[in-house]
Amino acid sequence: MAGELNHQFLRIHEKSNTQAIDGSTYEAMIFVGCDNASERSVVHWIDIYGGRFSETLCYGKRDGNAIRLTFEYPDGPFHTSFFWDSEAKSWRWEMDAKGADGKWKEFGRMMLSRSATS
Repeated sequence: MAGELNHQFLRIHEKSNTQAIDGSTYEAMIFVGCDNASERSVVHWIDIYGGRFSETLCYGKRDGNAIRLTFEYPDGPFHTSFFWDSEAKSWRWEMDAKGADGKWKEFGRMMLSRSATS
């Protein structure tokens, strides 16, 4: 994660170190910005799946050391939350998807680290 664009965005470069079933390696550029007028976060998520899946902007709120975001995808809402651990100087990332049955299911849990080039 790094401050970008006059410190208006937090940039996350996600790059998986494992391959998916189809042989691809997931990669995304994520930009988290603050909309001061509405006091909310705005997220632009650009990944290997192309423009069709990056049409949905995400909105959320900062709550202490957490940024809680909701994507309203056509197939249902998706929660993404980032939690800052100031002692470890790292971020925990939690993702949950709402299934067709209306129940929330864990999608993923990760720890983020600063790259050697940051």
